Amino acid sequence: MTVRPIRLFGDPVLRATSAPIEQIDDGIRALVQDLIDTVELPGRAGVAAPQIGVGLRAFSYNIDGDIGYVLNPVLVETRGEPELVGEGCLSVPGLWHDALRYPWAKVVGMDLNGDEVVLEGEGLLAQALQHETDHLDGTLYLSRLSPETRREAMRQVRESDWF
Repeated sequence: MTVRPIRLFGDPVLRATSAPIEQIDDGIRALVQDLIDTVELPGRAGVAAPQIGVGLRAFSYNIDGDIGYVLNPVLVETRGEPELVGEGCLSVPGLWHDALRYPWAKVVGMDLNGDEVVLEGEGLLAQALQHETDHLDGTLYLSRLSPETRREAMRQVRESDWF
């Protein structure tokens, strides 16, 4: 079991667009296991590969005890009107703010066998799918905050003991 350390706000890997996974090999299988081991810790709904320092399109999720992963995920559909939802991020520890998210989302990707994976749902799953695919595109949830809330969040980041 390898629980990998989480990269924090300011690390360049969190701002870069992740590369697609082109070949399933032992390195990718090890990455998936590390993502799963890292998301299994209490209080974690998802971990994207960039959060553990790997610039590839993969994430793991842990929604109500349902743990899994997706390679090369693409957010293909969202439904409903965006709403403010309380959100945090392992890469921005200690902060919790309302971010705009769609109430329903669908991601399509693949598993380690190259078979298609479709994840879709509402509530926390929808939020996690949007949050984790954002990570793969180099976007942190802070960009989803209103201007006033973002200013406050950035102040909190600057005053944090980890920044």
